[in-house]
Amino acid sequence: MGAASEPSGGAMALQQVADEVRGCTRCALSAGRTKAVPGEGNVRSDVLLVGEGPGAREDATGRPFVGPAGQLLDELLSAIGWQRADVFITNVVKCRPPGNRDPEPVEVAACAGYLDRQERALDPAVVVTLGRHSLQRYLPGARIGAVHGHLRRSSSGQHVFPMYHPAAALHQASLRETLFSDMRGLPAALLAAREAIGGERTTAVQAESTTADDVEQMTLF
Repeated sequence: MGAASEPSGGAMALQQVADEVRGCTRCALSAGRTKAVPGEGNVRSDVLLVGEGPGAREDATGRPFVGPAGQLLDELLSAIGWQRADVFITNVVKCRPPGNRDPEPVEVAACAGYLDRQERALDPAVVVTLGRHSLQRYLPGARIGAVHGHLRRSSSGQHVFPMYHPAAALHQASLRETLFSDMRGLPAALLAAREAIGGERTTAVQAESTTADDVEQMTLF
């Protein structure tokens, strides 16, 4: 057997976040948790899925989206030929809110730095928001009914693909087909985001090259 490969910088950064999350006491949610849920998945993925917060099974296992909503998420990914191992999955808050209530602003704020660091480590082409709480982090004021299934750009320049939370379809059956329809649009959204990012990087390189040429000409003449 060959020597094990060294973890990448992004993988190391994600592991550090996970370690900190598991010992975090920044908000009151830590007092009632069984296990914190940092997130998991492919550290090289161009797709980051961000949900709301852990449920009962996630709290018991320390893994995201392993309950009924997670089973539906697996079905959604499978519908486009993807697996959980192809993406990275996390939540806005890393500990379970009591009774699966909505996370409170102070709790979201306490976890915001962790998600910021996960985003920087992953540098995804697309962030898929699952549910309205995730959506509000990236597109404040947006209504999920108006933007779901469409690629949007956040004020910070991130490409965001809003979707309903899979749990919503467990309570409202009519949303199930909406979720599958939106998911089928994700590969095209990812391609569009990659092309946009590539174009921006090319423009930036050209601009730097032009500046360098201008400096050289100023030096020569």
